[in-house]
Parts: sequence; structure tokens; C-alpha cells
Amino acid sequence: MSTKIKENIPNHYQINAKMLSFEKPLVMAIVNLTPDSFYDGGKYSEVADVLRDAEEKIKQGADIIDIGAASSRPNAKEIDAKEEWVRLESVLKELRKNFPQTFISVDTYRSVIAKRSSDLGADLINDISGGNLDAKMFETISKLNVGYVLMHMKGTPQTMQQNPEYGDVVFEVKTELEQKINKLTELNFKNIILDVGFGFGKNNEHNYQLLKQLPQFSELGFPVLAGISRKSMINKIIHTNPVTALNGTTVLNTIALLNGVKILRVHDVTEAKQAIELIEFYKAV
Repeated sequence: MSTKIKENIPNHYQINAKMLSFEKPLVMAIVNLTPDSFYDGGKYSEVADVLRDAEEKIKQGADIIDIGAASSRPNAKEIDAKEEWVRLESVLKELRKNFPQTFISVDTYRSVIAKRSSDLGADLINDISGGNLDAKMFETISKLNVGYVLMHMKGTPQTMQQNPEYGDVVFEVKTELEQKINKLTELNFKNIILDVGFGFGKNNEHNYQLLKQLPQFSELGFPVLAGISRKSMINKIIHTNPVTALNGTTVLNTIALLNGVKILRVHDVTEAKQAIELIEFYKAV
């Protein structure tokens, strides 16, 4: 593997006249607008419900609100860009108006949705496919003043969990992310956040190997995000389900923090903030 990328992780990104600082780990709060997400699908019936939930998560300490309108759970039914935008547009407008200082992320793999979201004030684009599902994503992102979550996924949401195979999962995921980092930096785009993609084309052994080796991904020179919250990598081990997986989530988030993660993407903000506070104190003594 090339050693071209060996920079120190940036302290912050300047986005839309706001500073996203990585001096202390951040919490990205999940707000799913889909009817079929694995944990909280169908939670909202009105835009006002989304605003109330976002407000509560911000009060609990969320640094970023991540809204997604197309489910990426295994075997999720794909919706088209028109339906995705119908679900997103009014919510994004109201979130931006009501919470001007909060970072808003849009979970999409479509470049047209990324551009429209940025035009309405989104600060980050969270792309589960790392550009694989839309060849225009990198070119589009390079022209926007946003942060970009570059995630690894093998296959598509419809196929990713059909017996995923790797020779060396850590090496292969790291190599692919490095190649994509090089493409983005060649386009003069550097507001990159890395995500190894727990559960996206990985089995349990793959997931835990990646969790154990997260420090290797920080070596690529960009902040790393962990999206573990209530996933099957917890439930299959300790025989919980998405509803009862909070304790398991906190355990794995703690391991991720000890392994250098800068952003936790979670359903439960208070518990994630508590984990961060405890780890920060532990590291400081």
C-alpha cells in the first residue's frame, strides 16, 4: 500500500462559515426520514415531529444532525431520486432555518441530491457508497463547500450481506479508501471524513477486525467516523435486537473512541456524549 498519505489529522474544517472541530470527538445524531429503517423507520409523520426530535438531540449534545431519506439497511427497497428529494426538501429547509448553528448532514449517495442539499444549506454529505453508486459524486462534491463522509461499502444495500468475502478486510478497505482519497485530493477537495462501513458488505468477523484496527485508518490523515449504533454486529454476538442494543452500542462506541474515532454516528445522543466525556477524562489523567 502506498504511504503517500501520512498527514496529521486536521484540527477542524471550515464549512459554511462554521468550524467543525475535531479537538474532541463529536456526536452525529441519526434522524431517519424513511418508513423502513432497521431501528426507527416510520418515526415521523410530520415535519414538526422531525424538528422536535432534532431539537431534543441538539439539547442532549448532538454536534451534527444526519438526515436520510433512503433506507440503506440490508435488502432495503431502492427509491428514486425524486422520491428521496420529496422526503428531504421540506425537512432540510426547516432544519436549516430553525437550527442555523448546528451542522446538518444529508445521508445520500446521489450527486444530484448532494448538490440540492448543499444549495439548501447542508454542511455535510454522508455517502454510504463512497462514490461507487454515482460516478458524478466526487466531481460534484469537489465543487461544494461541504464535508464529505467517504464510506466503504461492498456491493449495494440489496446485495452487500450476501456472503461478503475478503482476503484481508483491513488491507482491502484501507486500500480502497486511500485510492478514493487520492481522487478527491486531486480534485482539490480535502474536507474528508472516513467511515469503514460497519455492516456494509461485512460479516461479524470483518466488522470486529475493522474495529480492532481502526487506528490504521487514522493513518490516512483524516478524521474517522464510526457508525455502530444498534447494528447486527452487536445483536448477533450478545443476542439482543435493535431495541435492546443500547448497552452493546455503548461498549463498542467506547472501543472505537479508544481507537481514535473522531465522530460517533448514533441513535442515542446522551449515552454517546457520556462515553466521550469518560474517555476524554480517562485519556487526560
